[in-house]
Amino acid sequence: MAGRHINIPIFIPHLGCPNMCVFCNQRSISGHSEFHAESVRGEIEAALSTSLDTDEREIAFFGGSFTGIDRALMRELLGIAYEYVQSGKVGSIRLSTRPDYIDGEILGILSRYGVKTIELGLQSFDDGVLIATKRGHTRECAERACRAIKDAGFELIGQMMIGLPEADMESEIMTAREICRLGADGARVYPTVVFYDTELAHMCERGEYVALDNESAVMRTKEVLKVFDAAGVPCIRVGLCASENLADASKVMGGADHSSIGELAMGELYFDRICEEIEKRNIRGGELTVFVSRGSVSKAVGQKKKNKVRICQNYGIKRVKVLEKSEIIGYNIILEHNI
Repeated sequence: MAGRHINIPIFIPHLGCPNMCVFCNQRSISGHSEFHAESVRGEIEAALSTSLDTDEREIAFFGGSFTGIDRALMRELLGIAYEYVQSGKVGSIRLSTRPDYIDGEILGILSRYGVKTIELGLQSFDDGVLIATKRGHTRECAERACRAIKDAGFELIGQMMIGLPEADMESEIMTAREICRLGADGARVYPTVVFYDTELAHMCERGEYVALDNESAVMRTKEVLKVFDAAGVPCIRVGLCASENLADASKVMGGADHSSIGELAMGELYFDRICEEIEKRNIRGGELTVFVSRGSVSKAVGQKKKNKVRICQNYGIKRVKVLEKSEIIGYNIILEHNI
């Protein structure tokens, strides 16, 4: 029986990054303020001890711009990780970095150490948004990096953000479309959280930026998810992980800080899909069975059965059941209506 996919995260807090984007307080996000290379092997061993041989294990260097760190340190870390790949204890290596720290030399190094996946912090393809957030690179740079990663044979994950300064739903949809057009194998979507001790927090205090509330973030994220779904690009995560200090009120000033922001956005997407099909078939009354992809029942039902309640109220449906069907992929649905 196939095991779980296990990420072994190694956080490199803000090492290698030349500037501080307005939204970034990496030390708060990762929960780490220091890094010691000698601790990496112990972290990997600890993670391996709690996983099964049947699990698909992957070492993931997150938290900073990995390819911007000192070359000797980068090679040292990659060397440690590659030992585990060569021994068969770990299947692959992934890392996150910035578009302006991707070039032929870097990609050659990553290839020699068996890196499989590069997650690229794109955030936006709108130059106005990139300038407003002090991102430090241009749309052109991001496009060039995406092409180079794909041309070199790596798996590309495009990371983008919702609710950045100067961004709107149209620019976010455009960014998602560009990520798909440039051949991404997957995406992550991060609705903006405002952390204390960041320029974005100061912008809020000065009235220069208004943080998205959770409801707005959910609706804008939903539209981006539609783009990825239509292109067949899986979104592997929405929102920061629970471990990334969202629960710590002393670190979060505002923004889309709901711990289940992804589940809420996916629920709204399912609600739209179900309503579209109901309207198309002019369904009213009776009982409805909604078939969804494996593992998606709770999303389609909605938090606190919100979607079931709304569907019954809007269309006079007496009862809604949501069931899995293994052959359904993405956010596709199948409806069965009984009078």
